[in-house]
Amino acid sequence: MEVRLLLLALICLHSAPRWASAQQPEEATVIVKGSTKIAETDENYVCATIDWWPPEKCNYNQCPWGQSSILNLDLDHPFLAQAIQAFDNLRIRLGGSLQDRVVYDVGTESPCSPFRNMSNGLFGFSDGCLGMDRWDKLNGLFQKTGAIVTFGVNALYGRYNVRRSIWAGKWNSTNAYDFVKYTISKGYPVGSWEFGNELSGHGIGAKVDAKLYGKDVTEFKSILQQLYKAPLSQPLLLAPGGFFDQQWYSQLLQTSGHGVVNALTHHVYNLGGGDDVHLIRKILDPKYLDRAEDTYRDMQLTIQRHGTWASAWVSESGGVFNNGGPQVSNTFINSIWYLDQLGMASKYNTKVFCRQTLIGGNYGLLDTQTFLPNPDYYSALLWNRLMGNGVLSIDTIAPRRLHAYAHCRRQQQGITLLLINLSNTTGYNVTLQNDINVSLGKRPDLQKRSSFTQRLKKAVSWLGSKSSSDTKKREEYHLAAKDGNLQSKTMLLNGVPLELGDDGSVPAMDPVIVAVDSPVYLAPTSIAFVVLPKFEAKACS
Repeated sequence: MEVRLLLLALICLHSAPRWASAQQPEEATVIVKGSTKIAETDENYVCATIDWWPPEKCNYNQCPWGQSSILNLDLDHPFLAQAIQAFDNLRIRLGGSLQDRVVYDVGTESPCSPFRNMSNGLFGFSDGCLGMDRWDKLNGLFQKTGAIVTFGVNALYGRYNVRRSIWAGKWNSTNAYDFVKYTISKGYPVGSWEFGNELSGHGIGAKVDAKLYGKDVTEFKSILQQLYKAPLSQPLLLAPGGFFDQQWYSQLLQTSGHGVVNALTHHVYNLGGGDDVHLIRKILDPKYLDRAEDTYRDMQLTIQRHGTWASAWVSESGGVFNNGGPQVSNTFINSIWYLDQLGMASKYNTKVFCRQTLIGGNYGLLDTQTFLPNPDYYSALLWNRLMGNGVLSIDTIAPRRLHAYAHCRRQQQGITLLLINLSNTTGYNVTLQNDINVSLGKRPDLQKRSSFTQRLKKAVSWLGSKSSSDTKKREEYHLAAKDGNLQSKTMLLNGVPLELGDDGSVPAMDPVIVAVDSPVYLAPTSIAFVVLPKFEAKACS
């Protein structure tokens, strides 16, 4: 019997639970309230960006962009199309810091020149140009892969720099008008147009007064209404694509008026700069992560008070600004930040969450050089496949380092839970409950500890022991770092490395089947999606 137990222990140590390297797990309870939704996301909540930065964009003596911009990305790379197609209509936002200095080469007489270094230019670069042959090729990729496109418009065109970062003057709409007209004439389906990038509040590099901005947004809305003849064909108008400033955003809504801005977009870089040596500590600090909740809450309140016709989008979020953090933003540890932000934002009616970037910098879902997926690519893909648009409320009886989010299951009956363990020493046995069938007044004993044999039996069940009925099963997707190295670029799904096939195909991402009434074991610094197909949630029916 002892030999048999030893063999089982070796099997379990090879999979997700790693008791030999951590203290005994603590007990925790997650109670899901399935009667009503507290928020809803868009069906295409997960979004990724492609930026304008040229290879010369450098920070901290590193230049991580290479050939990954809108103007030079290898659109024929076989991995690229397959990576996008795996999402079934991935939303892609084209934009970034240099978008406001882009000239569209349609109806213009000047030669179409790329961005080049210029000391007195915005962000140290000259104006750049998007040729229509390149726009045609980009749309070829989007139509092939089923991508939903958001395009960021040049909101500084025609304006002039008054002093320091302040820009004044009226926006010259002629270039954008010609570009939108060309896009429509070619039949390219742009789902939404975003006006400007990071010009709100104090601005980043440049800023524009909210009242002036609001008038120009109204003009752009008129252009869209004029050029898109059929009302049902009109794309969404997004603005301002900057960092949230409550007073500025409120003024934008009041100036532009009812129904003009369909979605208020803001950016989230809440971890600091790419040279910050404390990035990993911040990601694992629940108090630090939770600070972002104030921004999502304030955005929701601003819309409720000043613009109920609009929704909230995160149109750019890289966590770490200035290209992302090398060996952090492109490794397993970043998925803890990324998935936590996806869950947190969704609770406040954020409809879309765009990740900076699909490819480019250190924070790409795909590696800039090889196009191979970084760990966050698989995290995004699992969210997209498992988490539906209905957001449910939960109660947790657990330490603060256990984060939990619940959604209706994606396009199927049941619910999906996302569990994130921020502790690098403690695992959790998480009991899942439905508030319809449980008394919230009864608090479990958090000090209770399971014996080694009891935990071993749970692990054997987790590895796939069969239940008597399909109604008594759940699906689990456990994500962990290879060899326990949080800065590994290889992510494990249920103990198996996630790697592309030789042809660039995305690997199968299959769950383990578990008895529904057993606790979920969540290893230290790991993530789990838990699908409960038969969970009674009236809000999801």
